[in-house]
Amino acid sequence: MRILVCGANGQVGRELVERAANFGLTAIGRDRQQLDITRSEQIERDLQQFQPQMIINAAAYTHVDNAEKDEQQAYAINRDGPRNLAAAAARAGVPLLHLSTDYVFCGEGDRPCREDDHTAPTGVYGASKLAGEQAIAEQLPEHLILRTSWVYGLHGHNFVKTMLRLGAERDSLGVVSDQVGGPTEAGNIAGVLLWLARHYAREGSLAWGLYHYSGAPACSWYDFAEEIFRQAEALGLLARRPQVRPIATSDYPTPARRPAWSVLDCSRLHAQYGISQRDWRRDLADVLERLARHEQPAARASLA
Repeated sequence: MRILVCGANGQVGRELVERAANFGLTAIGRDRQQLDITRSEQIERDLQQFQPQMIINAAAYTHVDNAEKDEQQAYAINRDGPRNLAAAAARAGVPLLHLSTDYVFCGEGDRPCREDDHTAPTGVYGASKLAGEQAIAEQLPEHLILRTSWVYGLHGHNFVKTMLRLGAERDSLGVVSDQVGGPTEAGNIAGVLLWLARHYAREGSLAWGLYHYSGAPACSWYDFAEEIFRQAEALGLLARRPQVRPIATSDYPTPARRPAWSVLDCSRLHAQYGISQRDWRRDLADVLERLARHEQPAARASLA
């Protein structure tokens, strides 16, 4: 089965393209320069050229703080783009799998957020992603939206790579300890989407709708950073661990408000397909080991 992957240069998009063959699938990866999802005519062109049996959208405007001042662009990519994809998919008779985010919630609560919980995004990024979900649902019944959280991985910019850089530069740093969520490795997200795509290829359908998927157990950014440094030191990615101080969100003001509670209830995906949450600490170990193997000598020196 041929899959058109939008956003193929992103964290999850790259993993989708690299791993598709392991699932017996053919991924046609398109980055923004090749396919701008805000341009309907480009979508139609690619559907006619490649004739995919499914679209997976990993393209998104993900600069959370920049979205506050670049609202028009955030909505163009996160709302209008998914609407264009869903409308084109409906005309072509193919399904759409789409990635969304924990930022659709307000971040208040003390239990994992379910798919049917009230949404109340606190910033432009979350609001634009929620609008994208709604646009897809209005255009295309055969869709599956996968919300995830705290994405990190081998490719692109993410919290793990930022901590490695800061850990190499500083003896100590403060990390927010009052925001809680589930770190989720990009390759693992790609694996879930590709498993679902293979299931569709074999069965001809999926239980369409909204699902949650994230790593476990829940932790704070501070906990996440401590584990990154512990593992990185053991692998030799860092010569020594920096001292990490827990700080409050109020001590690190940002243009966009982050959800204090980003823990997702992933039981629906498990009940429907038997897909379980993975331990993010094990996935982190895999990412750091891959970084340790592939770092060039000059790059390793800069982390020492």
